[in-house]
Amino acid sequence: MFGRYNDTFRYESGDILVETERIGGLLTYLRRCEGQTFERLLVSETAEIVINPVEPVNLPKEITDYLLMEFSPMLIEPGVTQTVYLKFPVEVGVFLEAARDIEVLDVFGLGTQKYTLYGPPTSGVIARWYRSAVYTEVPTVEPFREGVMELSIQNASHEWAEVSCAVFDSVDMKIYYNNVVTTTARMKIITPTMAETDFTDAPLRPDMTRSIELYTVRKIPVINRGYLMEWGLS
Repeated sequence: MFGRYNDTFRYESGDILVETERIGGLLTYLRRCEGQTFERLLVSETAEIVINPVEPVNLPKEITDYLLMEFSPMLIEPGVTQTVYLKFPVEVGVFLEAARDIEVLDVFGLGTQKYTLYGPPTSGVIARWYRSAVYTEVPTVEPFREGVMELSIQNASHEWAEVSCAVFDSVDMKIYYNNVVTTTARMKIITPTMAETDFTDAPLRPDMTRSIELYTVRKIPVINRGYLMEWGLS
């Protein structure tokens, strides 16, 4: 399903149907996903339709920029760096790309989205919540529902640290894909209760394509700043 399309195409698998067709000279875009339907008429002479995975914080509506990954607790020795793999939720973006501009046409995804509060009620942040097991090798994922996050955790403190969650600002997220959706991230533990997280702009494998980012299309100024987890690591 991911890729670039000119004029008409059709993709159907499981609970997903995405297609364009010509009706009376107009191009019609239709998407069905888990019983929900979205349809638009497209008036264009040159635009391509681009479908790729996007930052998973848009459904069922735009609530937050933050993603909270919860996983099995890990106790990390001072000075040690460990790379693990997590599964993260995938959302699909559909774009119209012409020579002069690019526009978001549709965003959809499989499953139910859950949100949680990280930090105290008065100053914490709402985050998209997702739980994953911890893997030492790239796990098998369900297409269009899950991706693989490579997470490098560095304990830069002088104490043992227990970690069971990581919070990210999705504005910094860089997603790559081929037959699997991936992202790479870092977590630097400053103290046993505080850490910095950010994403790295690197594919998990050399033959992957980088996704178009929603924040770029929406012309939202972005400064790669990462996120400071100041309300605990579990």
